[in-house]
Amino acid sequence: MTAIEAKKLTKRFKDKVAVNEINLDIKQGELFALLGVNGAGKTTTIKMLSGLILPTSGEIIIENMNMKREAFKIKQILNVSPQETAIAPNLTVKENLEFMAGVYQIEDKDKKINELVKGFKLDEVLNKKAKTLSGGWQRKVSIAISLINNPKILFLDEPTLGLDVIARKELWKVINSLKGKITIILTTHYMEEAESLSDRIGIMANGNIVEVGTSKELIKKTKAKNFEDAFVSIATGGEL
Repeated sequence: MTAIEAKKLTKRFKDKVAVNEINLDIKQGELFALLGVNGAGKTTTIKMLSGLILPTSGEIIIENMNMKREAFKIKQILNVSPQETAIAPNLTVKENLEFMAGVYQIEDKDKKINELVKGFKLDEVLNKKAKTLSGGWQRKVSIAISLINNPKILFLDEPTLGLDVIARKELWKVINSLKGKITIILTTHYMEEAESLSDRIGIMANGNIVEVGTSKELIKKTKAKNFEDAFVSIATGGEL
């Protein structure tokens, strides 16, 4: 079944067309990576799909609900883990989880918090202030917080940006553990990350989605040696 559908989705900023009549279909339980160079339109697309900004024209259907008419209901079933780590630095990890559980009015918040602590192995940092944690731990906590409302759809914006290779691989394990349970839309500039985690990949250029497929399909289509070369070929129109 389809989790997210975009039809002729367009966003203009004055005279600039940031997203140009794109069509997109993301399946339930799929991890879909949306890639593109800076300025390709992926951030604007993510903001529209997650309800942060309104499209100029076009239609967004989330879990059979229309974004124009049912935005409030849609926002209750999705969450976003932003590029900037979304945790309160002066609160402990436990206090961060308790605070967000209160914001979302989670009925059995202790049960949900315990579930996230176990799933993300947060026991050793539970009583530490967030600002004292390493970048990897902060990203883990940030993603855990984004799951506090049991979203059906999760947007992960550059989840491993700035992390060292070990912290990145640890976070990959966390993301892989979520696959199939919820629908995930991932943005990243790390080609290895997109190739390793994604079920399918969409590549944007100049406000358009120019290709969609698995990493293997995109490599085969471009006759590239690897996925990074395939991405460069598609994103630049074969000019590099």
